[in-house]
Amino acid sequence: MKKRTFLFDFDGTLVNSMPTFSSLMMRILDEYGISYGEDIVKIITPLGYHGTAKYFIKLGIDETAEALVTKMNEYALPDYTNTIPEKDGVIDTLKALKSHGCDLNILTASPHSALDVCLRRLGIYELFSNVWSCEDFGTTKSNPEIYVSAAKKIGAPINEVIFVDDNVNAVKTARDAGMIAYGIFDESSADYVEEMKSVSHRYVYNFRELWEEN
Repeated sequence: MKKRTFLFDFDGTLVNSMPTFSSLMMRILDEYGISYGEDIVKIITPLGYHGTAKYFIKLGIDETAEALVTKMNEYALPDYTNTIPEKDGVIDTLKALKSHGCDLNILTASPHSALDVCLRRLGIYELFSNVWSCEDFGTTKSNPEIYVSAAKKIGAPINEVIFVDDNVNAVKTARDAGMIAYGIFDESSADYVEEMKSVSHRYVYNFRELWEEN
């Protein structure tokens, strides 16, 4: 059994939250009467709440980033607190990896207000050495430096860290930064499977495949 270092995305990778994320972001755009393209979710997923708020302002929302982030948190928190489930096989696989000495970490665009409460409800918060939101780094997952900084904080060579994400932009950026980049299937990114395969070192359709590989 190989003892590996993992850095996991959260939404769409560990939990089935992308429908919540997508609907709340589109709800905000609709409330302000802002039009958007079919690739809006692909664009905003790596940005985090603050990055998305700034992007929405560029699209034409006349609001402060702080006010938009407050609205995002308000809309998202009930689902993260009460209903969002793990994706298939996630909890058992994480526990198996941890029990065999793998180092587990999270880097997500979601804020701690939603992230931490969801992980604790699912009973897996303590499995992770580090639980990071983009807000901890003051940048987004579209910036290669966030992966360099995360590897340094973990204390592992960047080329030995396995990054797992369902968003093609984040996977490509992590790979370009020097990580081992795995794409993972999520229904929200089904249209980008072939593109994801082209930028990933490995692509998996189910989280359990991460254990089977070991």
